Amino acid sequence: MKDWAAVAEYALSLPETEASTSYGQPAIKTRGKMFVSAGHVDGSFHVRSPHDEKAVLIATDPDSFWQTAHYETWPGLLVRYGAHDAERVARVIARARWDQASAKQRKAYGDRP
Repeated sequence: MKDWAAVAEYALSLPETEASTSYGQPAIKTRGKMFVSAGHVDGSFHVRSPHDEKAVLIATDPDSFWQTAHYETWPGLLVRYGAHDAERVARVIARARWDQASAKQRKAYGDRP
């Protein structure tokens, strides 16, 4: 995903999502809950991720997944635009959406990606 437009296009293709804002930045939400945003760091976007998964992503692909001190205590991380494994990035975004979904939405969507 080379830029925010590509990230937003993919995120909006997921069920029951909407374009919005978060802290003044473009964001995509489900049920009014943000799961991906343009973030505040040039060259990267923000995606929600549980702390344990965030640690694995950063450890296994620090060229794509990283964080600033701002995100250390937050369940989310930064993803560099143009990350080499677009399929993995898409899966991380889909998981973030699933995590923010209601139980009913999760059941309709299926197992966590």
